[in-house]
Amino acid sequence: MGRVFFNTRKNVHALDGAYTMLASDSGKIFMLSATGGTVAITLLPAADLVEGWHCKFVTKEDTPSNAITIGAGSAIIDMVHKDAGGNASNSTAGTAVSNIVVGATSTQGDMINIFCDGSTYYAECLSGVDDAVTTT
Repeated sequence: MGRVFFNTRKNVHALDGAYTMLASDSGKIFMLSATGGTVAITLLPAADLVEGWHCKFVTKEDTPSNAITIGAGSAIIDMVHKDAGGNASNSTAGTAVSNIVVGATSTQGDMINIFCDGSTYYAECLSGVDDAVTTT
């Protein structure tokens, strides 16, 4: 049997402006910056949720110039969050939210993993700065 090779490269895309996610964005890593102003990223609408859809957002810009909002349009995001303060105060604690906000105090490497079960988005966030990522 011959050797099998796998493409192990990550599918990485830079985001520095408004963006609406697509079903084909599943599996991508988005590098976030906000040099041109406040950035709004829109997740797939609830009616289009796809089981298994997932992506990762990583802060590329150390202390972004502006806030970056990842929005679902309705309260369908459940998130567990740990930050440098060692607390989970920005976790949703069973109450779904509409938005995850990456603030201007975020640091390079902060990350948010998001996946969908077909009806809800689930997110996990790690941040190097206390309260740099919040929810609304």
